[in-house]
Amino acid sequence: MPRAAIRLLVPIALTLSRSAAGEFGDPLPGLTPDELQRFSDGRTAFDKVEGVADGLGPVFNGTSCGGCHSVGGTGGGSETTETRFGAVTNGGFDPLTAVGGSLIQTDGIGAQGACTFVGDVVPPQATVVARRRTTPLFGLGLVDAVPDATLLALAADEARRHPETAGRPNMVTDITTGQVAVGRFGWKSQVPNLLQFAGDAYLNEMGITTPMFPDENCPQGDCSLLACDPVPGVDDDLGDVERFRDFMSFLAPPPRAFLPLLGPSHHARLSAIRHEGGRYEGGRLFDRIGCASCHVRSLRSGPSGVAALQLRAFQPYSDFLLHDMGRLGDGIEQGQATGPEMRTAPLWGLRLSTTLLHDGRARTIEDAILAHDGQARGARDRFRALPGRAAEELVAFLRRL
Repeated sequence: MPRAAIRLLVPIALTLSRSAAGEFGDPLPGLTPDELQRFSDGRTAFDKVEGVADGLGPVFNGTSCGGCHSVGGTGGGSETTETRFGAVTNGGFDPLTAVGGSLIQTDGIGAQGACTFVGDVVPPQATVVARRRTTPLFGLGLVDAVPDATLLALAADEARRHPETAGRPNMVTDITTGQVAVGRFGWKSQVPNLLQFAGDAYLNEMGITTPMFPDENCPQGDCSLLACDPVPGVDDDLGDVERFRDFMSFLAPPPRAFLPLLGPSHHARLSAIRHEGGRYEGGRLFDRIGCASCHVRSLRSGPSGVAALQLRAFQPYSDFLLHDMGRLGDGIEQGQATGPEMRTAPLWGLRLSTTLLHDGRARTIEDAILAHDGQARGARDRFRALPGRAAEELVAFLRRL
């Protein structure tokens, strides 16, 4: 292509992509007026700062959902991490619930009657300590709408086509039905649906109990301190939890990135222009070296009472299954997930992330890829063997997700 034509094509591509992209934090397109109102009410609940009178604590990690989920827009991720711990004893994992495990609540509500509530600390009994980064919530309504059967079929297909990297579902209890379901949310796919995800967050991040999760976390495992809880019993009747669920359900996926004028190299820029549809050379390399075996590009939602969520193809770049990540695993067991197993992290919206991997240890995409281990070792090694220009094009592709 002549250089003059390329110079003309870049601004045209930028204009078209910007106009269609939307913004991070927007609602799904196609919502009804009632659904848009529920989205707005949910965002208000999401941003609400909770106090002791609302049931905050007695130990907690944050005073609002939006305080941690904020990068790029309301509902984004952040560099904020939480701490989990446990111990491996006689080959088995102990979450050390008796001493406050497995999740640390970093803050307490202070003096309340005869008690003073302070944040938890990692106890000396812990032999496993893991950090987990706050993940973005964009597009999770579509993920929630994927039928269990689809994820089970995907796991079976992976086992048939490439058993060495195949994932498996984390089968967990859906506490809203009492039935076993496929987990899909959380770093271990330990949560099966958005309502349970919201209720779990209210309890474990803010200390707010609900009919779903009626029992307070005992500070450092000492349940006798709950006698001083200033708001005993259930703190929320599920109203705010359901509004939080609605916000996540109706939150749009990450908008498509527009073409940058400046890229890592002239060659990568031209490659992006030639293949604006997303299957340019970096995308082909993504498939060729094996990234797409786990970071599955496209899924489809199932039947839904919300037309905007029904039977929609979307591109999360994840299979939402567990994979043995070897030394990259965090050592924590949840549901059927073992210590080395982690859910495939969705890559959509990756361009917003300033830290990568579950614990935020990686600051660049290259470092994140090179830290892969276990079932991802082959893809890692193939990336390492790529010529410089090819590796650059693959990274350029990922920077636009």
